[in-house]
Amino acid sequence: MDHGRTVEGINHYLDRSDGGSGGMEMTDYVELITTGVLIGVGGSALIDVWAFTLRRTLKVPTLDYALLGRWIGHFPRGRFRHKHIASADAVRGERPVGWVAHYSIGVTFALLLLSLWGIEWAHAPTVMPALVVGLGTVLAPWFVMQPAFGAGIAGARTRNPWMGRLRNLTTHTIFGVGLYLSALVIASF
Repeated sequence: MDHGRTVEGINHYLDRSDGGSGGMEMTDYVELITTGVLIGVGGSALIDVWAFTLRRTLKVPTLDYALLGRWIGHFPRGRFRHKHIASADAVRGERPVGWVAHYSIGVTFALLLLSLWGIEWAHAPTVMPALVVGLGTVLAPWFVMQPAFGAGIAGARTRNPWMGRLRNLTTHTIFGVGLYLSALVIASF
C-alpha cells in the first residue's frame, strides 16, 4: 500500500488545500456515505451468495447470523464472551439483529476502504485496495468474534481450525471482490 497516497487521500478530505472551504463539503459527505453504503452492501451480499452456494451445493456449514445477533443481544447484560455461543440463551430478535449487524459491519469496512484510498478510488476502482481491505477484515472474526463465541483465536478450539481459517480467508477474499465489483457498478453510472 502506498502510504503517501493514503495520507494524501485522507488529507484531501480533512484539509482541502484546493481552495475549498477548509473541510469536506456536505455533498462530499453524502457521496462518501452513499458510496460506502452501496459498496458495503454489495460486498456483504456477495458473501451471502457464496455462503448460500456452500450450504446448498457442498453442504458446508456457514455462520448463522442469529448467533451474531445472540452475541450482540447479550451485550446489554454485560456478557461479551461465551463458552459456546450456540449454547448461550437465545435472545429475542437475534436473527434480524445478526443480519443487520452483518450488513452494518460490511458498510463500516467499505467506509474504511474509502477513507484509506479516498472517494477517487470508487470513481476508478482497482482490485488491490478492495482485496487488501477484504482480507484485512478477517482479523475481526479471528481476534474478536471467534474468541468471544468460544471458538478461540482464529478458531483454534474448533474441530478443524485450519479448514475454518481457509474458509474464513476465502469468504473475506470474496468480500473484497464484492467491494470491487460493487464499486465498478457504481462507477459505471
